[in-house]
Amino acid sequence: MRERANDPVRNSKPTKQRNPSQIQVISRAAAVLRTLENESEGLSLGAIAQRLDLPRSTIQRIVGALEAEDLLIAASPKARVRLGPALVRLAASVETSAAKLAKPLMIQLAKELGETIDLSVMARDHAVFIERVIGSHSVYAIAAIAAHYPLHCTANGRAMLAELSDADIEQRIGRSYERRTARSLTNFKDLIAALRPVRRSGVAYSYEENALGVCAVGVAFRDTEGNLLSLSVPVPTSRFEELKKQIAQRLLEAKGLLQRRLGGG
Repeated sequence: MRERANDPVRNSKPTKQRNPSQIQVISRAAAVLRTLENESEGLSLGAIAQRLDLPRSTIQRIVGALEAEDLLIAASPKARVRLGPALVRLAASVETSAAKLAKPLMIQLAKELGETIDLSVMARDHAVFIERVIGSHSVYAIAAIAAHYPLHCTANGRAMLAELSDADIEQRIGRSYERRTARSLTNFKDLIAALRPVRRSGVAYSYEENALGVCAVGVAFRDTEGNLLSLSVPVPTSRFEELKKQIAQRLLEAKGLLQRRLGGG
């Protein structure tokens, strides 16, 4: 008997069946991550389970798997968890239009100033470095790309915080902060006072507040998606005073040019 060429049963290719349980696990893991968004202090497993209306044992298994991949980390000794560094690295790997526009300016600034130029983005309660151009000086300050640093005690972080309202700042980073050096500000009142001149001038400074021996200047701007970014220049303390005014002026000029190119001014 001759086989019919148009037999749909005989001629159709087998399709791969989706496992509903696998899809459900991915969906629940995504829900856990979304629940922890903007929770800088983290949440307990019980709190996550309550918000998602899922058994605590289910949340515990999902959290364990996400922790193994650095997508979640322990936030405190009280069994709280928060979004982890792997998510920050993934976010930092997304090249924005602002990063593309900023790179030529960063190269020019590094050549003129001889110092390293950094580009960072605000990610939740930290600043994440996403681009860098190394200066010509043999001694320079450097932070790891995709590493995240506090907002309250860094020049780039303060420049970005100055673009937010006081209420937004409190919601994002709270009212008390880590003391990184003896110069670090550790409370909301002092931080807001330090941001007043930044809001007037558009320039933020850090004087060995994040690391001893390192000062910095930073300015902030927004990209076309509304993300806050900062151009900053870290400088060893030994040559900071003679350079800070020149650096501030050049950063403000670069910020203005970027804003015009991005359609923001």
